[in-house]
Amino acid sequence: MKRKKKHGMSLIQKRNFKGFLFIVPWLIGFIAFYARGLIQNIQFSMSTLTVPATGGYTLDWVGFDNYIYAFRVHGSFKQVLTSSLGNMLIDVPLIIFFSLFMAILLNKKFKGRGIVRAIFFIPVIMGAGAITDALDLARTMMNDGINSSSGEMSDAAAAASVSIEYFIDLFKNLSLPEKLLDYVVGAVARVTEIISASGVQLIIFIAALQSIPGSMYEVAKIEGATAYETFWKVTFPMVMPHIITNFVYTVVDKFADSEIIELAYKTTFDNFDYGLGSAMSMVSTLIVCVVLFLVVAFIQKRTFYYN
Repeated sequence: MKRKKKHGMSLIQKRNFKGFLFIVPWLIGFIAFYARGLIQNIQFSMSTLTVPATGGYTLDWVGFDNYIYAFRVHGSFKQVLTSSLGNMLIDVPLIIFFSLFMAILLNKKFKGRGIVRAIFFIPVIMGAGAITDALDLARTMMNDGINSSSGEMSDAAAAASVSIEYFIDLFKNLSLPEKLLDYVVGAVARVTEIISASGVQLIIFIAALQSIPGSMYEVAKIEGATAYETFWKVTFPMVMPHIITNFVYTVVDKFADSEIIELAYKTTFDNFDYGLGSAMSMVSTLIVCVVLFLVVAFIQKRTFYYN
């Protein structure tokens, strides 16, 4: 007897189809809104744009002249680009580590857990454009009411504080590598930025921890695993897919607020050099894509997906 052919999709095909449906809204938005702007930006970066008095704009094709000028002639582009990359290399791993560490703590049951979680997410809300503008306006209005005693207070606080150079010399005496010391000093200098940039990642990690089956921890406890072994054998592998998500979000978020983006914006809209500004933005975009591709490809091979 001939076997009847099965119709319909296999389990893997169904999962792939669901995944495709999940990204369809993003794909439509990318094609409808972003792709056109990206192509136009590439065109601007390889042209000299002029705005005549009659309106509109004209483009004169110059090839890669804007890119060459940015790297060879511009006074601060390479320095700002290097600084932005250096800050990203320091901040991104620390943001991921800090948000995962705090998510593990906040995932435990204790009184006031919801309030503490909200406190860590407040910087994300406070970073919104409208709220930032309102705070700047309030700060400007309050400056008239500040008397001269504030200067005396700041001088007293500075005199009472301990110089960071003391701790740097202390660690140097312990023969720690200078590169490691520079990394730690740079991280401490931006600790407030790291905390304020960890709100979204913290929420994602908490959701990831809550999705881990409790049976895995029960098995680990029965087998006699310590808390250290449980973290590296259970918790960490289970949150690896979300580490990729948080890494992509953090890199894009850090570059969106970086100095290189500010330089490209000022070059375009303050100096009205649209071609050079577009070239700077394209260079930063390309670097972000390369960094994301290399790191995600590296992590992807070591990621465990629980079905």
